Amino acid sequence: MAKIDPRGRKVKILATLGPASRSPEMIEKLLRAGADAFRVNMSHGDHETHRETIAAIREVEKAVGRPVAVLCDLQGPKLRVGQFAGGKAVIRHSGHFTLDRDPTPGDETRVCLPHPELFGILSKGQRLLIDDGKLRLKVIEANEDRILCSAEVGGVISDRKGVNVPDAVVPVPALTEKDRRDLAFALDQGADWIALSFVQRPEDVAEARKLMGPSQTALMAKIEKPAAVERLAEIIELADGIMVARGDLGVELNPEEVPPLQKRIVATTRRSGKPVVVATQMLESMIESPAPTRAEVSDVANAVYDGADAVMLSAETASGAWPVEAVTIMHRIAGQVESDPGYAERVHFTVVRPEPTTASALAQASAAIADTVKVSGIIVFTGSGSTARRVARERPAVPVLVLTPSPQIARRLALLWGTHAVSTRDIGSFEEMIAKGKRMALRHGFGTAGSKLIALAGVPFGTPGSTNLLHVVTLSGKELDAQGD
Repeated sequence: MAKIDPRGRKVKILATLGPASRSPEMIEKLLRAGADAFRVNMSHGDHETHRETIAAIREVEKAVGRPVAVLCDLQGPKLRVGQFAGGKAVIRHSGHFTLDRDPTPGDETRVCLPHPELFGILSKGQRLLIDDGKLRLKVIEANEDRILCSAEVGGVISDRKGVNVPDAVVPVPALTEKDRRDLAFALDQGADWIALSFVQRPEDVAEARKLMGPSQTALMAKIEKPAAVERLAEIIELADGIMVARGDLGVELNPEEVPPLQKRIVATTRRSGKPVVVATQMLESMIESPAPTRAEVSDVANAVYDGADAVMLSAETASGAWPVEAVTIMHRIAGQVESDPGYAERVHFTVVRPEPTTASALAQASAAIADTVKVSGIIVFTGSGSTARRVARERPAVPVLVLTPSPQIARRLALLWGTHAVSTRDIGSFEEMIAKGKRMALRHGFGTAGSKLIALAGVPFGTPGSTNLLHVVTLSGKELDAQGD
């Protein structure tokens, strides 16, 4: 079976798996169409289904010869109203509606809110958004037993609809009991990334990190609450990556606030050298249509121009009618943007300053050399992935071939901009590094005879964080005759 070659694009594609796409055959089609990583949504399905899905990804990964990241997305503490006597009710526009602690089924005037932590933290003028913002309530008065509201936007409300509280930090843990079970399951299944939903403060990330223990699994914080935006820098510092989850963010903020905020989150995360994913409704119409709208194409293109590490498909691939087509079109959009002569300038609108370390300075130098000298790629030797992240942070003009002895690190890097990771045996000397780098570059299409490449590594070898060597090499073409990985 033919192996997958480097993509020819730098932004990565994260595709969600679900009923429409979790079979081994569909997973392989999505990989060959351009997917680099797969999201398993823990909000839907049971552990046995997820176990089968992850096992299928690993089998296909072997067949195509490419490290594939598995991201398990935790549901998080979703707030919901109780039940209604008839299953639903109608809240009148401008009418009064009460949320209380009485478990009696609700009607058009009241309903139970089975979240005691909300009572007492709300005050007059704050908002409650129900059913993804379709109904909007404003608090008139609140106490320990009830929250009296005025309906700014009324309508039909039904059992167990979600509640968003944009104007307050809700005193609930970021991990519910279900999340803790799902987290333990994901770690046991060897997930490469865990996505933490509804993060409000850095402590939420710290709590998840503590539960994960010494695992090599990376932690991605989803930014979907206004409270998280206010402490963005602290959250980025504690997480391994960031997701701009525009669904709930768009519910809790005014629509016009989301685009500039997306750019700010992407730029701030990029400066940290950690991957940032832009998610939600990117090609939403392709759930039912074989072609996206022009606005959706522009949305994806803007995320690519901003230098996001990855763009994500949700229901488009999980339950949509055209999952392969959605990945194919996203791949084509990204390729077209990256071939734009103005792309290099646009992607560097975000100014990234090197840290005062040798490793960071060499990463910046490798990107500068790639702009000055005609090279076909940058070869990075890394045990932890940190050198690859430093180089990717510079958004170099050429692709990055990452060689690592760790299959786990190779998979994690499937969400890192511009990188093609290969798991290979470790090196023990400078000479071995150069020989292996040349051999792997030729094998994976990073040049031909006469091509120049930049090699980055740390001496002594095998010491994490010791990047201190930059070398420009020329391929002779004879390296392919050598054996071994």
